[in-house]
Amino acid sequence: MPELPEVETTIRGLNPIINCTIINIKIHTPKLRFIIPKNLSKIHNGKRIKEIKRKGKYILLNLEDNYTIIIHLGMSGRLRLLNCNIFHKQKHDHFILRTNQDHCLVFNDARKFGLIDYGKKETIYQKKYLSNLGKDALSTSLTYEYLALKISKKIVPIKQILLDQKIIAGIGNIYASEILFDAKISPICKGKDLSMDNCRYIVNSIRKILKRAIFARGSTLKDYVATDGKIGDFQNNFKVYGKSGQKILGKPIIKIIQYGRSTFYCPDFQIKK
Repeated sequence: MPELPEVETTIRGLNPIINCTIINIKIHTPKLRFIIPKNLSKIHNGKRIKEIKRKGKYILLNLEDNYTIIIHLGMSGRLRLLNCNIFHKQKHDHFILRTNQDHCLVFNDARKFGLIDYGKKETIYQKKYLSNLGKDALSTSLTYEYLALKISKKIVPIKQILLDQKIIAGIGNIYASEILFDAKISPICKGKDLSMDNCRYIVNSIRKILKRAIFARGSTLKDYVATDGKIGDFQNNFKVYGKSGQKILGKPIIKIIQYGRSTFYCPDFQIKK
């Protein structure tokens, strides 16, 4: 699943369509995770794209009519930005937005777990999937004090807490393992057992790892490519993810399963409370 660095890289790749006008929206698949609103095209044709933002893993296209188009890439979704004059529809292209500058914004999703929706800018956060989101992982409002408060009574492992979008929005399975290795915290530590200093290390590592991943244009393991079709590079900088059986600084990396998800870590370097 694309995580915050991949979504942020995607947003940056969409800069060319800012201030462009939507001239056509075609929906080729009416239902992804949810049904795509049928009137999406009728409402937004002729509207200018004012800005493109992100909340966690959600992409927000803010339009001049105070509506927002909401996109989530799901498990395997990707956005491509192409010249309409050379665009040819491919398998799994479900949504195509054309602009007055001959841009084609194409949403492709083989597994159909993505989301396309819209709403009034001032009320979109009333939608359940947005209203339940916690602090964005790169927001300055994500402090170690906030994290300490949220986990103070949690008996679940810290790895699972980092994946909880209601607490921190944007972190997925890959970066959770890398963040905890950088923070030198074991993924099996219970939230309630972590100190304020531990929380400080984790928040610092969240910012450090995610910013480095964005600089590398995200990670490509299978499906993800940026809007220009190029793969990410951060997978070449993984310290522990996907490296079970290997060693780091002479110490073994192991893989465990937590809540049905793979976790990679180095017990010798990551403390367990």
